[in-house]
Amino acid sequence: MTRPKVAVLASGNGSNFQVLAEAFQKGNIDGELVLLFSDQPKAYVLERSQQLGIEARSFSPKNFASKKAYEVTLLQLLMDKEIDLILLAGYMRIIGDTLLKAYPNRIINIHPSLLPDFPGLHGIQDAFEAGVTETGVTIHFIDDGVDTGPIIAQGKVTVSEDDTLESLEEKIHALEHQLYPQVVAKVIAENFK
Repeated sequence: MTRPKVAVLASGNGSNFQVLAEAFQKGNIDGELVLLFSDQPKAYVLERSQQLGIEARSFSPKNFASKKAYEVTLLQLLMDKEIDLILLAGYMRIIGDTLLKAYPNRIINIHPSLLPDFPGLHGIQDAFEAGVTETGVTIHFIDDGVDTGPIIAQGKVTVSEDDTLESLEEKIHALEHQLYPQVVAKVIAENFK
């Protein structure tokens, strides 16, 4: 098979997108990052993609009559670009049936906790408030649940007594930026030969 074509879906700042894009551009991931999509037309990640020379598209789900209509339009965009693999990098939407059926076991998410602990939107804060001594990052395929898909890899960070929520967030993001490109490279090497 030729090198897979990859799309990143993101909603916000885009630091994970940038790390992934740079890994693709350096040849550390054997694939072609051809598209960034954001559901937030004002997200900073769109500026990052422009700086990196990667095509970016954006439209808001608010402009569609239903989630299905939004996902059908997004799926058409992905099909037009011949996307083989989707990477979620801070994409703050639950993926619905339309995309799940079109990309079974080909949508990867990164989540800032050691799943199954602390799923959902506030994984870092939830772990911090629970007083755990260890948390981390999970990279997983997505399914129709919230952060329930098959786990590909996890990395751990220690929560020290003097950590603040902000310092814990910094530790988690540093681990994400290290782990996500490595895991994506491995998944592509094992699944797209």
